[in-house]
Amino acid sequence: MMIFLYGPDTYRSRQKLNEIIEHYKKIHKSGLNFSIIDFKSLELSDFKKIIESCSMFKEKKLIVLKNLFFSENTTGQFLDYLEKNNFFSSQEEIIILYEENLAPKEFKENSKLLFAQLKKYAKCQEFELLGGWKLKNWLKKELGLSGFQITPPALEKLTLYVGNDLWRMSNEIKKLISYKYQGEFGANNAIFRIGEKDIELLVKPEINTDIFKTIDAVAVKNKKLAIKLIREHLENGESEKYILSMILWQFRNLVRVKSYESKCKFNVNYANIQIVNKLSKELKIRPYVVEKSLRQAKRFTMAELKKIYQKLLEVDYNIKTGKMEARIALDLFIAEI
Repeated sequence: MMIFLYGPDTYRSRQKLNEIIEHYKKIHKSGLNFSIIDFKSLELSDFKKIIESCSMFKEKKLIVLKNLFFSENTTGQFLDYLEKNNFFSSQEEIIILYEENLAPKEFKENSKLLFAQLKKYAKCQEFELLGGWKLKNWLKKELGLSGFQITPPALEKLTLYVGNDLWRMSNEIKKLISYKYQGEFGANNAIFRIGEKDIELLVKPEINTDIFKTIDAVAVKNKKLAIKLIREHLENGESEKYILSMILWQFRNLVRVKSYESKCKFNVNYANIQIVNKLSKELKIRPYVVEKSLRQAKRFTMAELKKIYQKLLEVDYNIKTGKMEARIALDLFIAEI
């Protein structure tokens, strides 16, 4: 039997791999017929030696193959070996192909053929990056395993702060649970619930998430609110240049997302997790930033975005060349939108 585990969400794929290995070890306790072969350091001949040797204690073999797609030459050799040995239907061994960083669009001939065969005949599970309600459901489930709940505002803030990096998210969950356990455990049910203040206290956002509120104010031409939010940024110790760089960065994202919408002919109103992940990969923007950008892009036409972005570039140039003070330039930008 062959199992194919792959996809960009390495946290869940590794979790699945470990789950299969642990289940195997419970049944086959000797562990003598379990092997891991990493083709970054080993060769197909190493796999052949293991697969063709006699099993100890008549146990079923479990062989994990990592990075088989690393070498086009090894992939071709494996294809030839597959033609002579039908591992797909064999019950004598379990072969798991585990891949973390596949790029099927860049595959050469051998890799394309092997990928197609695995998709057709092996037991496949692809691990896409989670987003939206899928990410939130995963979070609630993980917290539930430890007897914890999370309030909706806290859930929203946690996914915004961390995004779909489940390795980091897992560590943040452990930190939050540990913090709550150190409180007055058992005093009341509130100790089992993670709130918005817990997230703000313990989880550091990768970007200044308040910048999205400022962009929203600009989008609806609420100059009073936009100026108020910028003043709050300044009061928090952020420099005018930093604030401008963040606004410029986000409007660049909006232009790129809007441009991609036109090119690929999808509607931002109906963008699903597949579109979010695709945009994230193509534009090299974190998925949660893509989600925010998709929502904000709906409020602008492409002409409006280009006009604002051009204005921001002019403001940035005037500040860098000393033609205008940063705070005055920011105020003028807001006044002229």
